[in-house]
Amino acid sequence: MKHPKESATIFGGKTHFVQEIHIREHRLQSDEPPELGGGDKGPNPYELLLAALGSCTSITLRMYADRKGWPLESVEVRLSHEKVPAEECGGDPGDRKPVDCFHRKILLQGPLDEEQRARLLEIANRCPVHRTLHSAIKVRTEL
Repeated sequence: MKHPKESATIFGGKTHFVQEIHIREHRLQSDEPPELGGGDKGPNPYELLLAALGSCTSITLRMYADRKGWPLESVEVRLSHEKVPAEECGGDPGDRKPVDCFHRKILLQGPLDEEQRARLLEIANRCPVHRTLHSAIKVRTEL
């Protein structure tokens, strides 16, 4: 089954960094925190990226567990992001090149056995957003 093309339209006006995000019939805002000159009217762009990864992870795990009939009661995904030297995020020792390091902690509730939990971890690493973040990405921009 082919997924429809996702699209979003973002409007930035005179309200400094506040961005109006339109995705299909949904409306939300993005902004920067006060320490970066914003008004904190919504999540910043990296927080939205974390939310995309976390929600995709949770949805993917729910779909898989439901398909298998496993007793997954709930999924909680906690995420953070920072720029650190590669060696601090699983890279080669001595590699000081800065990388974007995402930390994802998944909490599974329900009477799952260890084999089911291990399989769900494998599946989490196959969620579409995770796979996108690990692929070669190109952004085509035009005015």
